[in-house]
Parts: sequence; structure tokens; C-alpha cells
Amino acid sequence: MLGLAGCLGTREGPVPEPTVTGDRIEDWRQIDESRSTVFEQSYGPVTVRARERTLIYEYVDVAEALAATFDASGSPLVFFATRIDLRPAVDQLPAGVGRDRLMAEVEGAAVDAFRAQLRDSGIENVEVADEGTTTVRSGHTATAWRLAGEFPLAGEFPLPDGSTESVSETVEMESRLGVWHDGTDVIVAGGAYPIDPLIEVIGEALPDLADAETLVTELAGAEAAEALATDPAAFDVDVSQLLISVA
Repeated sequence: MLGLAGCLGTREGPVPEPTVTGDRIEDWRQIDESRSTVFEQSYGPVTVRARERTLIYEYVDVAEALAATFDASGSPLVFFATRIDLRPAVDQLPAGVGRDRLMAEVEGAAVDAFRAQLRDSGIENVEVADEGTTTVRSGHTATAWRLAGEFPLAGEFPLPDGSTESVSETVEMESRLGVWHDGTDVIVAGGAYPIDPLIEVIGEALPDLADAETLVTELAGAEAAEALATDPAAFDVDVSQLLISVA
């Protein structure tokens, strides 16, 4: 459960955006932003509102490779950074007013919001596979989850003879999520990535044709083929390092 130490004061104005401090974010681009009330709950005489601000990113090389290769909607490689502002702050609640319950509510709401963000990115059937803890770059301890899901990859793949071949495959996905209190706000960070190289998924969808990497190279260039052939372990490292760098 999230710790309570350092939950200081009540901020006025909008929720500040989270900051991804890791250099690896240079390979990603922000594609959207959201602001909403995560939950509103009464604890005795006090009503607590949890408001979020989220930045949404996609991995540039993979998104562009998919767009250049065939008309696929969305990208399976995404990252989210969220700041949740509690008003009033935990330290301003009357003594004994459900503080442990409040923090449990925040953590549960954060997981639900992450699932919703994955769904909005096209990732389906998201289930928690594992739960533990990790230490983030600021030194705080985060509750961490590993989740599994599926991304439907569908579109028309152009062939060398000018025709097209329909591609409809399910990409098995893995996601990582961390939630922690930074002394002022709750920080939520996580991302999703395929567990198999995307070039292999495309190849399975086109079993009667030539090597998928060769076809992608001819169609979209060597850089696109290289991006789609990337070892998923590299994406796991990227997401894991970005997660712990959010502030």
C-alpha cells in the first residue's frame, strides 16, 4: 500500500503534468494528454477528490514502421505518465478518517485507470499477472504490477505485385505499471510492449509469402524492418527504465 509520509498541504490550481526524466523518452513522442477526476469519496465529514493529469506516448520507430508498412490502426508500444493530486491532502484529513482506506482507494483507482488507458490504446483482455514492489529513481518505493493483454493487429499489407493481403493477427502483450507517493502526489507510470517481435507476427499472418522482413524492407525500408524486428526484451528495458524515471 502507498505510504503516507510527506503528503503535504493542498495545492491550488490545475494538476501539474508529470515529468519523464529518463533520456530514453527521446525515442518516444507524446500523442495525447488527459485530465479527469479519478474518484470522489467521502471519509467522515471530508470529501476527497483525486484528480489526474496523464501524458501518453508512443514509440516513434514502431509507430512509423507500422504506418509505412500497412494501414494498421494504433501502435502496441505505448507509455503513460500520470500525476494524481489529492484534495484535500492526506495530512489535512481529520485524525482517524480512513487514511489507509483512502490510499487503498487511490491505488485501486490508478490500476483501473491504467487498464482503461490500455483499452483506449487498443490493448484488450488486460489481466494482472504479478504484483510486487520496486524502487524508483527518486528513492520512493512503488507498488509494481506486470499485466498481460492482447493487441489486434489488422490491416492491408501491400504485396510486390500490387495486390494486398489482409492481416489479422493477435499480438500478445505485456505491460508494467508502478504506483507510488512522491511526498506530494501519487505518481502512476507504465507502458505496454509486444512479447514477440512484430515482424514474426506479420510473418505468421503471411505464411505463403516470402520472408516478412524482406517484404517490409522492400516496402518501407530497412529502418522500418529493423524496428519491427526489435527484440521485445529491449522494449521491456525501455518501459521499465522510463517507469522509474517519472517525477
